[in-house]
Order: sequence, then C-alpha cells, then structure tokens
Amino acid sequence: MPGGFSIWHLIIVGVLLVLLFGGRGKISGIMGDTAKGIRAFREGLKGEEETPPAADAKPLPKESEKDKARS
Repeated sequence: MPGGFSIWHLIIVGVLLVLLFGGRGKISGIMGDTAKGIRAFREGLKGEEETPPAADAKPLPKESEKDKARS
C-alpha cells in the first residue's frame, strides 16, 4: 500500500497510546523520575564546588645556591 498505513504503523501508534494514556500516572511518574535525576546531578555538581583545595599542600622549597652549584 503506497502512502497508506501498514500493520506496523498501527502497532507503533498503539504502543505509543498505551504508553501515554495507559495506567494511572505513567507520564507523571516518568517526569518525576527525570526531575529526581536532574536534581541529584545538580547536587552532585554543587558538592564538588564546596570542597576547598587541600590546606596541607605546601610549596616546594627553593633551591639554595649550594644545590644549584652541584647541578
């Protein structure tokens, strides 16, 4: 059938309708899970920014004139 709907088109449309309208609150459940994931991702990013750099890090000692002469 050129230009018409085949059985596969109807099956795909039927599956989409069942996903969208089947059951109670399927779309709101999916959107709620997505929102929770985004919120957790943002909190994870915030947690990394709040961590200060290591305070125990000390600068390397400068080379003395004796060490330079030995090299």
